[in-house]
Amino acid sequence: MTRVLVTGGGGFLGSHLVERLERDGHDVVVARSADYDLTSMEDVARMFDDAEAELVFHLAAEVGGIGANRANPGRYWYANLTMGAHVLEQARLHETPKLVIVGTVCSYPKFAAVPFSESDLWSGYPEETNAPYGVAKKAILVGAQAYREQYGLNSIFLLPTNLYGPRDNFDLESSHVIPALIRKMVDAEDEVFLWGDGSPTREFLYVEDCVDGLAQAAERYDGPEPVNLGAEKEISIRVLAELVAEVTGYTGRISWDPTKPGGQPRRSVDASHARELFGFEARTPLREGIERTVAWYRSAVARVGR
Repeated sequence: MTRVLVTGGGGFLGSHLVERLERDGHDVVVARSADYDLTSMEDVARMFDDAEAELVFHLAAEVGGIGANRANPGRYWYANLTMGAHVLEQARLHETPKLVIVGTVCSYPKFAAVPFSESDLWSGYPEETNAPYGVAKKAILVGAQAYREQYGLNSIFLLPTNLYGPRDNFDLESSHVIPALIRKMVDAEDEVFLWGDGSPTREFLYVEDCVDGLAQAAERYDGPEPVNLGAEKEISIRVLAELVAEVTGYTGRISWDPTKPGGQPRRSVDASHARELFGFEARTPLREGIERTVAWYRSAVARVGR
């Protein structure tokens, strides 16, 4: 049994990881924002003191879709940068045996060759609408590598592609594309309005597959280089919208607004290093994952009576 600390453990990805770790018999400390403000070094120090963890997963982040990133560029840059820096420093001071940091696919350059290879992470500037968030996360990678070199801190850095699944954020002001599509199509009758023209592509990783990758990397990987986690399946937003409509049974009109930004033109990762280094393989087909997510959302709506 290992004593494990999970920052952001009450969130979407974190809650699934905590369940997995507890099933595996670990003693898990869940760090929630109500208990610790990770932008405060004092709070992060107290969190590490309280947890006395042998393994730390840093998942906590302030993040959202295109609209949320456009509305909060300063906050997303500051919060994500300071949270990561504080966690690194306290992991060093507490001599934490291992730290797993979750980065973001938004750190990749806007026009990186597809599929994204880890070696292309520094070949250009991120897509503008999420650049502050992506750059902040990329700076944490630099910090992790520097702390490894100077202090011997064993921290690894993982880059999951777009996540989705049960318990995702379905708030239309801050949600990502799959939960936003699901909510709009479940709730709508005649027409839904979507940003852009539907041509940008994305790759989606089911949340439980991502959890598998995190657990496998924590157990088997100890290198300084960042590693992608993905399903290696690229799909356009237009085709995705049609798939969500089919799964939800939505038969109304889908209207696109090309005056609104569509985000990065293409996004898909090369996950071969994860396969080679620690045996990661995404197992959940996109349609099956969406079906599970739709079922969860409908049951959640039924529970609250909305």
